[in-house]
Amino acid sequence: MNSLIKKLFVNKTDNIFLQFFRFIFVGGTAFLIDFFIYFALVEFAHVNYLIAATIAFFISVLANYYLSTSWVFNQSQIENRAVEFNIFLAISIVGWIFTEILLYIFTDMCSINYLWSKIIASILVLFWNFSARRVMFYGKQL
Repeated sequence: MNSLIKKLFVNKTDNIFLQFFRFIFVGGTAFLIDFFIYFALVEFAHVNYLIAATIAFFISVLANYYLSTSWVFNQSQIENRAVEFNIFLAISIVGWIFTEILLYIFTDMCSINYLWSKIIASILVLFWNFSARRVMFYGKQL
């Protein structure tokens, strides 16, 4: 059991399944940060849902960067941290653009509640984020 825990949570790995497991864990943490900030801004500060999504995104991306680069993709081929962060941010910004488009489509065009729209959009964008980060930081495709 101890070796399984180490394999899942501690040891460095290039195994796609372990990385995806860790990515889901880290992504879940970042999603919770993102979602609660998004909810609070819309419900309590009465910020437009698209603006709230942008603010929440930029806050959660910092937590996501730290956890992703130190734990999920911890054998990155990129040694310069500034370059690594800029690539991470570029991938995240593309994910943010996808999220904003999907939020607009689901909320305004399909009349889905903004919270459900956020959940659906986040699940769809998860696959972009994982595959792009795996390729860019690891030089490996799915």
